[in-house]
Amino acid sequence: MINTVFLINSILLGVGLAMDAFSVSMANGLNEPHMRFSKVLLIAGTFAFFQAFMPMMGWLCVHTIVNIFTAFETVIPWIAFGLLGWIGGKMLLEGLHADPEAPEIHQVGLRELMVQGVATSIDALSVGFTIADYNAPAALLASAIIAAVTFVICVSGVSIGKVFGTKLAGKASILGGVILIAIGIEILLGAYI
Repeated sequence: MINTVFLINSILLGVGLAMDAFSVSMANGLNEPHMRFSKVLLIAGTFAFFQAFMPMMGWLCVHTIVNIFTAFETVIPWIAFGLLGWIGGKMLLEGLHADPEAPEIHQVGLRELMVQGVATSIDALSVGFTIADYNAPAALLASAIIAAVTFVICVSGVSIGKVFGTKLAGKASILGGVILIAIGIEILLGAYI
């Protein structure tokens, strides 16, 4: 049965988990200011999927192979840092080497979007520990709420990025790359501070 505390906790969990995805969504909007709305929905949907999938994977690990997951947990921040650093570094280099007279718009492809989805949600694996005492339907519902919150937040992030991307023109790729690298560093430092 859904109670108010469960609902509020799930929404707050979704907001907390979606912040990295929000920032990456904003960077995607910065780099592609004329993005079609269907792509905005694809980006938000991808992040929402991974933000729901990862806690469920964590929940499943807790209920099945907890020892393996515990050993893997220390590597999670490094994986997120590496993935976001790679994508951000690539965007940064492209922005630095772009012709200022004819700025090239970096469009995020499906492969990059999947990497971003994993990188921004990999820390959500540990949320499986916080929902470990839920039964399977409650864990699925919590994950669905997290996904819905992430979706709304990411649509907002891309939309905000598109507005500023239009104003920043050729510098958007540099800014987007710096944002992704900064998020990777924040995830890594957050694991040790």
